[in-house]
Amino acid sequence: MEFLSVSKENNAAFIKMERPPANALSTAVIRELDRQLDELENDKDVRAILLFGEGRFFSAGADIKEFTEVPNGEAFTELAADGQRVFEKIESFPKPVIAAIHGAALGGGLELAMACHIRLVSDNAKLGLPELQLGLIPGFGGTQRLPRYVGAAKAAEMLFTSKPLTGKEAVQWGLANQSYPEEDLLNEAKEMVLSIAKKSPASLKAAIELLQYGKDGRFYEGVKLEAKKFGEVFTTKDGQEGIRAFIEKREPNFSGE
Repeated sequence: MEFLSVSKENNAAFIKMERPPANALSTAVIRELDRQLDELENDKDVRAILLFGEGRFFSAGADIKEFTEVPNGEAFTELAADGQRVFEKIESFPKPVIAAIHGAALGGGLELAMACHIRLVSDNAKLGLPELQLGLIPGFGGTQRLPRYVGAAKAAEMLFTSKPLTGKEAVQWGLANQSYPEEDLLNEAKEMVLSIAKKSPASLKAAIELLQYGKDGRFYEGVKLEAKKFGEVFTTKDGQEGIRAFIEKREPNFSGE
């Protein structure tokens, strides 16, 4: 891969974006991420993923220079739809995807982070959607995901003013889960991902699917599905192992079966 590097440790995968100086999300980067997600989905040894950026930024946004090469509005729509498809894949990915954000996550970079299941940030990170400053709007799902996290009024404020939040503010607004000093962020994120990777793959997959139902407001369908998944997970080898480990007062050893 040209723009991503992947390493693995104890059932976790670590995806590092490497497109200096700002890890801009070109079409090539997004397609490379798409292919890597397919590989990791089929890798039974991977149960959780950490996504982060090399250098000074998580991602400062889409590749604006690439926009000048788009011939017309129809092609621009296709470009946005392609990014949306990959980000939707992340949101519904059957394994937890955690973003570790330092420096800046702006525009498409924040839209990518919002598609992840958990966002950990450095205290001084900058998170925002500045597209209206360019006479544009977010195109990778930002107008739809942002209100889920911060509410309609605060989402409007972020969009209309183009003012970014600091990492600490992002936690206060509900856009991020935890903030840390920048020098501690990656270690804290890795610790969380490795902890999640110890869980049963079947229970992680079921939890992600059910959380998606909750976010979409399908409560009555969701609770019915929850009961169904509860029974399915209970009958797995990992489900039985977890119960035995609890009774025997020991850590479970999940096999992925």
